[in-house]
Amino acid sequence: MKRKNREADSFSVSFLDVAACGFGAMIILLMITKSAAPITIEYVDVPDPEGSIVELQEQLFAIRGETTIYNRDLNAKHEQLSAMKDRIARLRRDLTDIQGEYQTSSQLSDETTDEIGRLSLAQQSMTDEMQRLLANSAAPENNAIGGIPVDSEYIIFVIDTSGSMFNNPSWSKMLGIIDDTLNVYPEVKGIQVMNDMGDYMFDSYRGEWIPDTPGRRTQIMSTLRSWNPYSNSSPVEGVTRAINTFYAPDKKISIYVLGDDFQPGGSIQDVLRTIDRINVEDENGDRLVRIHGIGFPTIFAGPQRFHQSVYRYSTLMREMTSRNGGTFVGLNDYQ
Repeated sequence: MKRKNREADSFSVSFLDVAACGFGAMIILLMITKSAAPITIEYVDVPDPEGSIVELQEQLFAIRGETTIYNRDLNAKHEQLSAMKDRIARLRRDLTDIQGEYQTSSQLSDETTDEIGRLSLAQQSMTDEMQRLLANSAAPENNAIGGIPVDSEYIIFVIDTSGSMFNNPSWSKMLGIIDDTLNVYPEVKGIQVMNDMGDYMFDSYRGEWIPDTPGRRTQIMSTLRSWNPYSNSSPVEGVTRAINTFYAPDKKISIYVLGDDFQPGGSIQDVLRTIDRINVEDENGDRLVRIHGIGFPTIFAGPQRFHQSVYRYSTLMREMTSRNGGTFVGLNDYQ
């Protein structure tokens, strides 16, 4: 019995020792650990995500609004610049037209009043071939209509077929002038008829000469009465096509331009430069072909605001015929 008690006491002391040692260790650790308040090392400002997105969207909308305003202002500036350029171009054309009108008025001052309204065309040197033809033909009684010592072997009519010509009395007058001109030429080697756009009257003779026979002349006059292709009231296309297509060194050619106006927008100087570049001078200073012009007073019967196109046509044709060995005549009535 005594042996058992000693064993139990020994176990109890040992357990208490271990427990005391554990608690002692904890107490020692607590004692050696420095007690202090927690220290904040760094503050981090974390923004509100929803608030940041809203702010950025507002900034984006503001930038877009400013961009729209700037683009609108920029487009307005571009439009103003384009308008100024157009105005400068118009003023330059007007200046060119005024200079041409001044030159024309200076030339007209040297001519008598009764010369206007008649087909007084420039005298041309006659070839041996045309002298032979004229020797075998009686001179027409109405030769005084133009006073033309006829020498051209080939003739081309370039006719303004616009509404102002076709739908007015000038068309009947134009038919009479072409008939008189053909009568003045008793016989030629070839005829061609095209409008001011360069469109041929007879497609079967495109790029070729129409043979000069009484039947062909009758057919030309008959077709002219109802021939009305589109026209832009500018003779430059028809004249340039006539020269480029039909000129040949061995042919004496005269071109007759018949019209009533030259619409604003085209440059007179540009047209003249184009014709000069095509109808060049030969070694004797003569042009490849002669160009004559006839102007009709159609538009003078209309409103005053359209009269400027008549003056432009007169200025253009006066200078064109002068440079190309011909004569321009502006008719003063339909009689």
